[in-house]
Amino acid sequence: MNKAILLLEDGTIFEGQGFGAQGEVFGEVVFNTSITGYQEIITDPSYKAQIVTMTYPLIGNYGVNEEDAESCKPWLEGFVVKELSAIRSNWRSTMGLDEYLKKNNVVGIQGIDTRALTRDLRAQGAMQGVISTNDFDATSLMRKLKSAPRLVGRDLVKEVTCKEPYVWTAKLQAPSSKPQCYKVVVLDCGVKRNILRNLVSCGCKVKVVPAKTTAEEILKLKPDGLLLSNGPGDPEVVSYVIETARKLLGRLPIFGICLGHQMLGLAMGGKTYKLKFGHHGGNHPVKDLKTGKVAITSQNHGFNVDMKSIPIKNTIMTHLNLYDNTAEGLENKKLKLFSVQYHPEAGPGPHDAQYLFNKFVSMMKNA
Repeated sequence: MNKAILLLEDGTIFEGQGFGAQGEVFGEVVFNTSITGYQEIITDPSYKAQIVTMTYPLIGNYGVNEEDAESCKPWLEGFVVKELSAIRSNWRSTMGLDEYLKKNNVVGIQGIDTRALTRDLRAQGAMQGVISTNDFDATSLMRKLKSAPRLVGRDLVKEVTCKEPYVWTAKLQAPSSKPQCYKVVVLDCGVKRNILRNLVSCGCKVKVVPAKTTAEEILKLKPDGLLLSNGPGDPEVVSYVIETARKLLGRLPIFGICLGHQMLGLAMGGKTYKLKFGHHGGNHPVKDLKTGKVAITSQNHGFNVDMKSIPIKNTIMTHLNLYDNTAEGLENKKLKLFSVQYHPEAGPGPHDAQYLFNKFVSMMKNA
């Protein structure tokens, strides 16, 4: 493996070895605390424009396979690990991680102190960074880094959404024993496949539509409910999704996940703000404020809804993050909507919150 360096905007430099593709990539550097599930993380569209650091030290030991991909390809800009496993051992594996990233033109770096990097990100907050396998001059890289586009203020949804509508056929999914009774339209802001799998498992017929699909076009499909999906970047700049959600408030049941949760908050007149280093990982404790039950959740977001800014009456906060007391869910029964900031579909992560898909089905049934 050849030399590679990671440079942060605060001037910190980490030297290591490159793997995957060769070249130079820029993005917001974040850390993910999941122990397994690196393929699902790599293929999550919500990581567009970010460089992901895995805190677990050994990555790649079980390879990759087609079934575990959460989208059609990796979307992250770069991948940072302490040690890339030299072997892969799993009966489902069809390719090594190094080969997979190389095939998909993703630059990786290994052999650096990921614990030190994570501590720096926790202290300073998520920072812009660059991974390079061909330019090792700090002054040159810093100059390029300062002129590289940042995550805030960019519409990344338009880069990850589907180009045409499609019906989810679940080719790699076990057949559901439940009849498909409810027609759900998924507004694709960067949807993960496991969301679609969970909807089918709960008895839904799923049609995925591009993010710029209008409220009028969605209503013409005569759905029983709408799911606003996860996705990357700054929610406030994706005005067309916010407008679509605003026009559909109260007209059909709506379930929002992650970016979809933020879109609902904005559609209801609220505001969002950027978190210091975001929530990325599979071990976040979230308290249900109605039952007092705590679920361990999968999370991946850098922005949050300011619940106090939402002017619509009867909108309540339903869930609370026990790490930092940020809002993790909202609900308005009169408008037939609810949303969560975390990922009930997991992929990767625990399945504590999968009951929310059944809640969505019950809402459509009652409607």
